[in-house]
Amino acid sequence: MAGGVWGRARGGPVGALTLTALAEGIRTNQGQPVRPPSQGPQPEPELKPEAEPAAAPSPAQESDPKGPNQTLQSSWEKGTLSDLALYTAACLEEAGLTGTQATAFTLSSALEARGERLEDQVHALVLGLLAQVPSLAEGRPRQAALRVLSSLALEHSQDVVCALLPCSLPPDRAVAELWRSLSRNQRVNRQVLVQLLWALKGTAGPEQKALAAIRALGEMLSVSGCVGATRGFYPHLLLALVTQLHELAQGPHSLDSPRVWAPSDHGPPHSHASCAVEALKALLTGDGGRMVVTCMEQAGGWRRLAGHHTHLEGVLLLASAMVAHADHHLRGLFADLLPRLCSTNNTQRLTAMAFFTGLLQSGPTARLLQEEVILERLRAWQGDPDPTVRWLGLLGLGHLALNRGKVRHVKVLLPVLLGALGEGDVRLVGAALGALRRVLLQPQAPVRRLSTELGPYLPPLLDDARDSIRASAVGLLGTLVRRGRGGLRLGLRGPLRKLVLKSLVPLLLRLHDPSLDAAESSEWTLARCDGALRWGLLEEVVTVAHYDSPEALSCICRRLVQWYPNHVPSFLSQTQGYLRSPQDPLRRAAAVLIGFLVHHTSPSRINQDLLDSLFQDLGQLQSDPEPAVVAAAQVSSQQVGAGLSPVKAGGLSLAPHCTVVSSGTLQLRCTLGLVLDTGLQSTPSHQPPHTHTGHAYSPCKAHCPQTPLSAGSHHHHDGQVP
Repeated sequence: MAGGVWGRARGGPVGALTLTALAEGIRTNQGQPVRPPSQGPQPEPELKPEAEPAAAPSPAQESDPKGPNQTLQSSWEKGTLSDLALYTAACLEEAGLTGTQATAFTLSSALEARGERLEDQVHALVLGLLAQVPSLAEGRPRQAALRVLSSLALEHSQDVVCALLPCSLPPDRAVAELWRSLSRNQRVNRQVLVQLLWALKGTAGPEQKALAAIRALGEMLSVSGCVGATRGFYPHLLLALVTQLHELAQGPHSLDSPRVWAPSDHGPPHSHASCAVEALKALLTGDGGRMVVTCMEQAGGWRRLAGHHTHLEGVLLLASAMVAHADHHLRGLFADLLPRLCSTNNTQRLTAMAFFTGLLQSGPTARLLQEEVILERLRAWQGDPDPTVRWLGLLGLGHLALNRGKVRHVKVLLPVLLGALGEGDVRLVGAALGALRRVLLQPQAPVRRLSTELGPYLPPLLDDARDSIRASAVGLLGTLVRRGRGGLRLGLRGPLRKLVLKSLVPLLLRLHDPSLDAAESSEWTLARCDGALRWGLLEEVVTVAHYDSPEALSCICRRLVQWYPNHVPSFLSQTQGYLRSPQDPLRRAAAVLIGFLVHHTSPSRINQDLLDSLFQDLGQLQSDPEPAVVAAAQVSSQQVGAGLSPVKAGGLSLAPHCTVVSSGTLQLRCTLGLVLDTGLQSTPSHQPPHTHTGHAYSPCKAHCPQTPLSAGSHHHHDGQVP
């Protein structure tokens, strides 16, 4: 068959007129001797019919310059197809555009009329062109060959694409040139792009056909002006490319591995995923979406799109960028996404869900459907066993509720968001915290309701093991305090005030959080609390956060003991839990905080059982592997021991002698001595807390002037209790 002839031609040396092999193949099938190919551009003598003189051309045909070609269309004698093949080969050298188009059309019509398998014959011609193009000189001969390919594609685009796709893997320079030539022909490129789109959509997973189609699309879309041919199916093509990226990301060679794709790179130079990304960039840029491409590059969106675990995040970024800079395609994308949301193909469904969620940020786009329909769909996602689906549903609810500049659907939104705070998946909790923060930033936010309902959920999240969740939870508390500061200053907001006091100890200790985000978020939230409750401790908070100053911490503890005496046992119990923290900075900070709280509190206000428990836990820390923790525990243990009754202390009084030294990083240096004192007397209740004998820390004199306050006097410096 002719296909076999072409296969051999591509593998070996190629002559100037390899299209004549088609004639040889046809004559071989017909049992005729092979005639030598014509060497000149004069094929007319070969085109005369041999057995049907009645088919002579009419006078009208004789006067037409295309008469020979029209004669061939009605002449089906043996040998005609071989003559047509020779004529086509000659046109590669001499004929212009009209000649090559007419000859190619005539050849395909002749094949079809003879009942030959047209697909096989077109395949043979395309493969022959592919073998011949590299040997043709630049200029007119090569352009003539490429025009023949375009002419064939005009009538038989599906067959041409099917013939070229298998040759596109591995990448080949000659094949790339053929794809680009098809892209430059405005009469052909649209048909070819449609066929490539079907090749993408018709395969499940990264099969060879789909991978070859990605390569071909990359070559065609890189040609200036080709994107205009996608009008009418642009959304289909964009979604197909994004979905194929998801398929590739699920494969064994996804771009998550730094060995494959370093963060500073744009991707492997020849990977299928990088080709799909470049095709997407070309598609967006050619349609005026250069800002979308730039936004994706700045946010690392392209790398996320090609990552195994980050693909859906990349889709969300792409949707957000298109909402901001390419909204003229949003309606078409939204319409194409709806049927995909119910697809049985999981990767296609998840990609569509992520795009759908991102497009809900656009109010006009979201209004294409009734809000009740969208809400019902998003709520249904919350019942899906896949946490990824629930995560996307949460994001969608947040976008839908906030895309008009005000909070809507509160009765639906808040229960779903609050319920997600108890999820185990970090994405779900993070999405819920982010959505709640955006709710609080809106006008007429439900501050009172959230202050009440967040009470059981927020404090545990302040100590979450995941750094991002911890930082987000602390930030949400700060946002809640900022929105409710007016009521707090007036003495209102009882639930919010309780929530702040319940969170004070975690906030103070998280100033030393190993996570920089959590530490900075704690500092910001304490500053909001200071402004709302009028503590006047902003300077001390900043000093503790940045310089680990014991003087500033002593001042903070003294004020808290004065203002909230009834909460001191709760403060101590909360701090005691951090003595068992796996993080060294938190254990040390907890030991220091206990020492200062006990130092500034009258022993009569602290339960002896609590002091005994604190004393035992601090004693256990004295065998801690971290020297700084041991030093802090020793000092605070002495302070707690000084507050124990003689019965609890067993007649032992601990008289520490310690100095606090600051040199870069604060260190506590203590020299401890055990002094037997059976006549230890407790400090009188009227004595100011900071005058206790045997205390371990000196209160801050620069920041907290010593004012004689009785143990029962706990008023704010301006006469108000915060």
